[in-house]
Amino acid sequence: MAFNVAIDGPAGAGKSTIAKSVAAELNFIYVDTGAMYRAIALYLIRNGIKADENAKISEKCKEAQVSIQYVDGKQVVLLNGEDVNPYIRTEEVGNMASASSTNPDVRAQLLDLQRDLAAKNDVIMDGRDIGTNILPGAQVKIYLTASIEVRAKRRYNELIAKGMECDLKEIEKDIAERDERDMNREIAPLKQAEDAVFLDTSDMGIEEVKNTIIDLIRSKQ
Repeated sequence: MAFNVAIDGPAGAGKSTIAKSVAAELNFIYVDTGAMYRAIALYLIRNGIKADENAKISEKCKEAQVSIQYVDGKQVVLLNGEDVNPYIRTEEVGNMASASSTNPDVRAQLLDLQRDLAAKNDVIMDGRDIGTNILPGAQVKIYLTASIEVRAKRRYNELIAKGMECDLKEIEKDIAERDERDMNREIAPLKQAEDAVFLDTSDMGIEEVKNTIIDLIRSKQ
């Protein structure tokens, strides 16, 4: 039987970084659901669709075929056959993904793919509603968070390291707005599952967070 780990939490909490590291150590498959939504968001942006055009999102998202491949252990997100990993990590795409992920047609399109991966493999999956909606039967559930200020500073440092110009206050504003959208959307809002372990990483380093989660997983195996 496949062993599933669900990591939920708000934008910038470090879910992807931690999940990748834990998956590599335990030889699990890492499934970045946010990257799937970002791929659809990229398609919508490329086609001139705006975040508030819900009917157009419902119509256009059906043309975006998203799939995942693993190359040398790395997740590659394909959009209509194109590797879009280099294009989906911008703030513009992130904000569009947060908005378009509230659309039921977008969510339905990705749900089967996500559940199928988890049914066949030992996976660590991160997102907003993994433990509450996508994998409610996951053996380990974690709600990973940090203060808005800490999350914004982490994101700022990440972008600066990539040579991108950015404004810390603007990033804080974007994260606060994304939290509001994610927590108050009608379909599968961001919230802590009743049986999830709450983990605030504001004052924790990556290794400490990783080791805490590995210990949790091993205690359930």
